[in-house]
Amino acid sequence: MTKSSPQHIFLIIADSLRFDSIHSQGINMPYVQSNSLNFTQARSSGCWTLPATASLFSGLVPHEHGATAQTRAIRENIPTLAEKLKKAGYNTYQVTANVATTNVFGLHRGFDHVYKIWEEVPTKSKIVSNILLMLGKPRMRKRLLSKDYISQKLGEDLNASKIWMQNTYQDVFNRVKEVLKENEAKNQKCFFFINVMESHFPYHIGPQFNTLHNGWGAFKEVYSLYHMVNQSFLKSEKEHITPHYKETFKSRQRKSWNILANGINNFIQEQHENKNNLVVFGSDHGDNFGEQNWLYHFSNVTDAGNRVPLFWLSNNHEKPEIKNYPVSSRFIHQSILDACNLPYEEATLFSETENNLPLLQSYWYNNSEKTLAKHKFNQFCFLHEGIKYVYRNDQWLSGKTADSNFIEPLFSPIGNNNNPIDEIIKDASRKKYLQEKFKAFQVFSSKIKM
Repeated sequence: MTKSSPQHIFLIIADSLRFDSIHSQGINMPYVQSNSLNFTQARSSGCWTLPATASLFSGLVPHEHGATAQTRAIRENIPTLAEKLKKAGYNTYQVTANVATTNVFGLHRGFDHVYKIWEEVPTKSKIVSNILLMLGKPRMRKRLLSKDYISQKLGEDLNASKIWMQNTYQDVFNRVKEVLKENEAKNQKCFFFINVMESHFPYHIGPQFNTLHNGWGAFKEVYSLYHMVNQSFLKSEKEHITPHYKETFKSRQRKSWNILANGINNFIQEQHENKNNLVVFGSDHGDNFGEQNWLYHFSNVTDAGNRVPLFWLSNNHEKPEIKNYPVSSRFIHQSILDACNLPYEEATLFSETENNLPLLQSYWYNNSEKTLAKHKFNQFCFLHEGIKYVYRNDQWLSGKTADSNFIEPLFSPIGNNNNPIDEIIKDASRKKYLQEKFKAFQVFSSKIKM
């Protein structure tokens, strides 16, 4: 029997939100908790916005869609979720607080309109206004922005910097509701991709940017935030951020989640309760606050950076359930297509098959042409029975997934450097699937500038 297709689809992403930022505090979303399928072992295919969002839009892993720290854009010949839903009769909209999900990296493709929320909200802080005014002067732009094409495109949206300094999630939701009202008057189906940034650096703890410390501590907090977002550790052996401030950043994101949670829960309830709408809520990727000796996101595969919250609220209003099996969040793409009775490839979130398992990838980040040689590596990672198996620098390593306290052991070399795909995977179909993916990764990785 054919399922009823949703009238409207909402894919809501809290940017950079770690799994433990939600789950260590009891989730704090009563409607969502009572009406969703909660995937507790979901992991992103990428560790920062571009590859992770491209995987959500394409249903593919990074070496397949081609959007990485080095290659910079999703391949033009890959149909996106928005393009597929548009052909199926949905009007498609992106309402975003992150400039990286727009035309900068080609992630606007398939949307009828992309609403950049920074173009619609006033700047609340005079300090931020003055900074933006200064950056708007050609001489300052020339000094601060390189000749790199992407930097130039990002520079076109300097006004987006205000998002880092003030809350805008209610503005995002209000814009969605306005567009939705216009379409409902015409009985027009809609797909919305919604990105909120409060959970992204610098992790908002109030309506406007503020610090958790006072006096000298506030200076050290801002100093540490600066070195975190600029990933100074990639180009310097100096330890700029102490363990105390790594914990401070974790606390900042959790506090930002506490601000976001009620607004997201209320918006989801308004769009889902007693309606034929599908709502998916989660994160594109997580963030690293010292796990695997890494800071921020970008170029590592960790539970902190890849394990993500994921809640599915069906238009058919299935009973709430906790799903504890490992799954890749990229299958949100296929699952939405399936909910609309549209064809899809590979698997859905609900298919416990050989190819429905987390495959994680990262590609090294060239930090101002100064990245240290020891950080210049690409990684292929898969999960099997609670162990992460990682290939980097021509070597296989392994490590347990994070425990209930989200403590993640360091990776260690596998004896004799045997390929664990060949050694430990017993299911023939899964082994073949992983072998093919790994071989394709190696071909793609070999073409990345090293």
